[in-house]
Amino acid sequence: MNETFSASKPRRKPARRTESREVRRQQLIDATINSIARHGIGGTTMSRVTEYAGLSLGIVNFHFESKQNLFEETLIFLAREHHEQWLKAYRDAGLSARDKLMAIVDAHFHPRICSRKKISVWYAFYGEAGRRKIYRKLIEHIDQERFDLQLQLCQQIAEEAAGPTTPPRQVANLLEALYDGLWLELLTYPESYTREKARAHVGTFLAGVYPDHFDMPILD
Repeated sequence: MNETFSASKPRRKPARRTESREVRRQQLIDATINSIARHGIGGTTMSRVTEYAGLSLGIVNFHFESKQNLFEETLIFLAREHHEQWLKAYRDAGLSARDKLMAIVDAHFHPRICSRKKISVWYAFYGEAGRRKIYRKLIEHIDQERFDLQLQLCQQIAEEAAGPTTPPRQVANLLEALYDGLWLELLTYPESYTREKARAHVGTFLAGVYPDHFDMPILD
């Protein structure tokens, strides 16, 4: 994942007045993501967001009323986008618990979700000490749904295993920690760390815990 951020502002065509409410809101959320990725939370102002979106300050105030509302809706958008990605992957996967668990893993490293820009925004939100609990509360039900599902899959795999295994809840907790840690590696070392390598590290972990179900990936 060798992505770079341009120091210049993206050029956008002036928005048409006839755009729907949903399109306008999405334009502003996308502009907020771009701004936070380049300038951080502290450097993202309503004026800067409107510049990126090519919209007026009155429009952003109309749709979100305040910068904090815009920030919260941006975080919720990212969480829902992530949720849709892994849930679709889970539903489209094979019937086995192994296939479904691996589909959730793969979804975490899909280019649509696992881009340096979006990871930057995730960590910018959770770096806000004063509002971290508020941000966590907004999306914890989405994370809890994924955790519960992974826990169920780990329990099924453990029941199928030939011998004793690591407790399923511990495996599910470690998976969540791996996702967060590997995303941070991707953000910090984009020149040498890739989505494929990150995904393989999760596969290595699962192969060690459930050798009857997962093959050990080959790492460079």
